[in-house]
Amino acid sequence: MPQPTPVTMSATLAADEAIARRRLAGQRVISMASGEIGLPVLPVLKAKLAEAAGHNAYGPVAGSLALRTAAAGYWQRRGLSTFPDQVVCGPGSKPLLFALLLAVGGDVIVPSPSWVSYAAQAKLIGARPVAVPILPGQGGVPDPDLLREAVTAARAAGYDPRSVIVTTPDNPTGTIAAPDTVRRLGEAARELDLVIISDEIYCDLVFDPAATPAMSPAFFAPERTVVTTGLTKNLALGGWRTGVARLPDNEAGSALHARLTGIASQIWSSPAAPVQAAAAYAFSEPPEVVEHIAAGRRLHKTVADAMAERFAAAGALLAPVTATCYLYPDFEPLRDHLVQTHGVSTGAELAQLLVERYGVGLLPASAFGEPAHSLRLRAATSQLYGDTEEQRTAALGAADPLALPWIRESLDRVEEVLTDLLGRTAAHGASPLEA
Repeated sequence: MPQPTPVTMSATLAADEAIARRRLAGQRVISMASGEIGLPVLPVLKAKLAEAAGHNAYGPVAGSLALRTAAAGYWQRRGLSTFPDQVVCGPGSKPLLFALLLAVGGDVIVPSPSWVSYAAQAKLIGARPVAVPILPGQGGVPDPDLLREAVTAARAAGYDPRSVIVTTPDNPTGTIAAPDTVRRLGEAARELDLVIISDEIYCDLVFDPAATPAMSPAFFAPERTVVTTGLTKNLALGGWRTGVARLPDNEAGSALHARLTGIASQIWSSPAAPVQAAAAYAFSEPPEVVEHIAAGRRLHKTVADAMAERFAAAGALLAPVTATCYLYPDFEPLRDHLVQTHGVSTGAELAQLLVERYGVGLLPASAFGEPAHSLRLRAATSQLYGDTEEQRTAALGAADPLALPWIRESLDRVEEVLTDLLGRTAAHGASPLEA
């Protein structure tokens, strides 16, 4: 009897559950493992959801016309001509990504590092993920030259790569691939006949779009690029589970649309109707939604920059964070000390030491497809904004979020932990913590 593909829990969700158990046991924990955005729901969206609570019919598989029209407008305002018939909606961008991999078929090229679920989803559909390194400081997009080499080698070995997944901006690195890199990706995908699946769920969280624009591959290879996004990150609506996909406006796009909606009809039937109504309002981007997202973006930048300073002061290497709330510090320069003092030689061991001894939760680079020996960790600052809705609302509206005691305490605690971990004198004169 055929054995099912082994399925392990998502590393981010597993870390969330482990940290929750520690808190229930009374332990003090700073959670920087999760990608959950710790911000309150915009009140008008709560009202829109409540108004639509009576909408209980299945609805169209591809999503309501109102939501598809709003999503098309969202992309139009970002320079991507889009018609509602090109849009497919789903219960989160994550299911849409899975269904797209199934609809495209074949093996999948993924960046290294990349979000924890890309390679896992490829394996779940029986495909083989092929990892291709990113360029330094340009997370989310495989090096186009190495992409050509990897696809050529994979096909010679009997693989069947048909798609490449990219993330712009990137999780886990918090960086953005340069426009020229994305352009060269489009050229390579055209030469290699690959579908580009571009996960752009963080595109509204770019700190300075003029300095570091997050260019969609759809600008450079529109005939073969599928774009996905949702409201999980920009509006902190992870629990609402809503996502949208934009397919190419050509014959290939129409064929992919038919396969994607066929898969959707067999898995989720249609997205939740009340959530679609609220999402349609959000994607139409009225002023209060735009202002709410801008406030969140400012908060992410302020706290991420402050946390990056602490990692850098400790001696870790990291590329400047230009979007999102993610940092990807590399403790490689500190390897000798970590091995000799703590017996730590892998990222997983370092993450385990940090959470068990100090109560600081992060994820190792191995969760994102990197080798076990890598001492890179992903830190997400999005759970530091407060434990209550009142605190999170205050953080969102604060002129100086770093002055809020609960945010300051978390930053100071991380600084103390890094000081003790490395056996150094604390920067502000405090003595190291007891190990």
